[in-house]
Amino acid sequence: MAILLNLFIGIALANKLRWNNYDFQKKTMKIYLTDQKNNFKKHLDFLKTKLVMNYDKSKLTEKNTTIAINTTKKIDELNLDFLFDYQIFPDNIMTFKTQWTDENRIIKIGDTIAQQVYIPPTKIFSQKIIFGVRINEIIDQADRKGFSYETLEGHVEKGVSTFTVEQFDNKIFFKVQTYSTPENILTKILGPIFSVPYQTFCTKTALNNVKRQLENQ
Repeated sequence: MAILLNLFIGIALANKLRWNNYDFQKKTMKIYLTDQKNNFKKHLDFLKTKLVMNYDKSKLTEKNTTIAINTTKKIDELNLDFLFDYQIFPDNIMTFKTQWTDENRIIKIGDTIAQQVYIPPTKIFSQKIIFGVRINEIIDQADRKGFSYETLEGHVEKGVSTFTVEQFDNKIFFKVQTYSTPENILTKILGPIFSVPYQTFCTKTALNNVKRQLENQ
C-alpha cells in the first residue's frame, strides 16, 4: 500500500510539472497516457541513435538481490532462452522491444532495448514511460550465464544492471546486480519515497518471475 501511495505521489508531481510527453532536460524522456506497443519500432529506432550515459562506476550505488531456484537441474540443463529474450519483468510492469528480435537474430553486445514502464504497475490506468538501455556484456561462463546493460540518455537512472543465472555448490540462483544513481532532479527528490520503493518492488517481482519460469522447466 505504501508503494502504491508513493507511486501516485510521483505521478501527481510529474503531472504538476507537465511531465507528460515532456523532453526532460532535453534528454528524450517520454511519457504517454496511451500504450506505445504499436509504436515500439519507432521508439527503438530512435533510441538506437542515443548514447550511453557517462558514469563512474565507483561512485554509483551497488545493489545485489538473489533468489534460490528449486530445481534438480544443472545450469547447462536449463533452457535460458527466455532470459536472453529479456522475459524478466512481468508485462504489467514493463513491455519492451529488443533490437535482436526486431532483426531476427540472437542477442549481441551493442543491442538496444526500448522499454515501456507502467507507473503504477498496470497497463490501463498508468503512465507509460519510454526508456532505452544497451547491452554491454554477454556472460557465458560454465557456472554463470546472463547479460548486462547500460542506461541511455533520457533514462531516470544512470548506470548498469546485470542479470545472471548462477550455479554454486550444485544449487541454482538468479541474481540481479545494479550500479546506479538518479539522473535527474525529479528522481533525486523523489528517490527516498518513490524511485527506491518502486525499484525494490520491480526487482522482487522480476526475481519471482524468473524463479517461476526456471522451476516450471
